[in-house]
Amino acid sequence: MYQQMIFVNLAVNDLEASKKFFTELGFALNKQFSDDSTASVVISDTIVLMIMKKERFGQFTKKQIADSSQTVETLLALSAESREKVDELVEKAIASGGAPAGETQEQGDFMYGRAFFDPDGHHFEVVWMDPSVVED
Repeated sequence: MYQQMIFVNLAVNDLEASKKFFTELGFALNKQFSDDSTASVVISDTIVLMIMKKERFGQFTKKQIADSSQTVETLLALSAESREKVDELVEKAIASGGAPAGETQEQGDFMYGRAFFDPDGHHFEVVWMDPSVVED
């Protein structure tokens, strides 16, 4: 059965530093879709982060590339399987050169989230939600 995928494309200042950051978070690089200007970071079977040098990223748009250290172009949210996994990923991100982004978000027993900025300032949210609390 076909599973739709999402490829999130981000412009980065230092490709090697970004590759190191994301592999330290536990994500794998797909070398088949990587080269000297782009790296394919596999987040899951259906989510791939394409990090690109700004020159390469600029080949896909006629618009000015946002300076992610100064502006927010998007909030990227990743689910986690537990509160502990939220904390684990965010702590790894901070230890690997990222920075905290905002306060911990706690919605009782239903939802828990924290956020970080990667070294280029891209904003990542990591969220756990209890599916048993959600009504159909």
